[in-house]
Amino acid sequence: MIGGGPAGLMAAEALAGAGHGVILTEARPSLGRKFLMAGKSGLNLTKSEDMDRFRAAYAEAAPHLAPLLDAFGPAEVCRWAEGLGQPLFTGSTGRVFPVAMKASPLLRAWIARLAGLGVTFRTRWRWTGWEGEAWAFDTPDGAQSVKARVTVLALGGASWARLGSDGDWARLLAARGIGLTPFAPSNAGIALDWSAHMTPHFGAPLKAVAFRAGDITSRGEAVISAAGLEGGGVYPLTPAIRRGLPLTLDLAPDLDAEALARRLGDPGKTTLTTHLRKLRLSPVALALAMEWGRPLPRDARGLAQRLKALPVPYRGTAPMDQAISTAGGVPFAALDGDLMLKDLPGTYCAGEMLDWEAPTGGYLLTACLATGLHAGRAAARRLVTDRPS
Repeated sequence: MIGGGPAGLMAAEALAGAGHGVILTEARPSLGRKFLMAGKSGLNLTKSEDMDRFRAAYAEAAPHLAPLLDAFGPAEVCRWAEGLGQPLFTGSTGRVFPVAMKASPLLRAWIARLAGLGVTFRTRWRWTGWEGEAWAFDTPDGAQSVKARVTVLALGGASWARLGSDGDWARLLAARGIGLTPFAPSNAGIALDWSAHMTPHFGAPLKAVAFRAGDITSRGEAVISAAGLEGGGVYPLTPAIRRGLPLTLDLAPDLDAEALARRLGDPGKTTLTTHLRKLRLSPVALALAMEWGRPLPRDARGLAQRLKALPVPYRGTAPMDQAISTAGGVPFAALDGDLMLKDLPGTYCAGEMLDWEAPTGGYLLTACLATGLHAGRAAARRLVTDRPS
């Protein structure tokens, strides 16, 4: 088992729970570092919603992930967390959190369970390739190698390198002839160049708006930063931003253009800034109207249309290492139905290193757990069917 994040820990639990000896290696000094970072914002474990809608959140990867999510979806994630002594609650949007609102109690209980199952942990063990048929590692005690009958790789994506997800594993698999999809940022901020007019608004939240790009519409909060826009309201737009599709901002998403025009009325001799205050826009929304809407039409209909579709002149996404997650990695075409690499029998892949992406809101962690469990169970079955005589 290589990788000590949620997917790796879940695969280890499946293997050890089936009675097999497990060595889990992790390059960083401790387990679950990115998991703990996610917990700083409340640890959104999963989302309680209709399963058809839940599966659809995985877009192109949904056909591959659907059977795994059916076996270990939101209901199963909740039972699993509660089994580790973590009471949960469901927020108004369906997002599920531990009552403790942090990851550390759950992670401690999980590691204790795995230790009780006999899992051996090896931290500061960085996988460096192969030594013959053995897996090679750089460790505090020098070069080490481990020969294993099955191996689950759960090495993460390529964002938040300081927490362990540096994507360095890609070159090792590529050297063995595994075709990979290039990494790309997912759930990332939007990079923008601001005029000095916006400087006073850095750090301000932007609420009650909608973003649209391609066939994606996202409503949610964003934060103005010196680098651009960040937050849950813009993260779902990343696939469209990567393709360079036009992005617009709707400052009045609850009104259609006609209703908005009626509310605006004739500005008369008032300034546009004073006129816009009739809409009770927040200071940051008003600033964005002036930043991106100029020249603003003075007639009510034209002004309403502009406010409903402000063009956002983005430069691209924030750097990949700042993204919450990444797309790219091991494509499903390189794997069989058990998530085993077709060209490396006995080697399975799970978690963010697979080529899938999903929005924030519990989808990311649920799929990491589901793929880890699926790979671990498949590896356990192989150990039984290929048992030496």
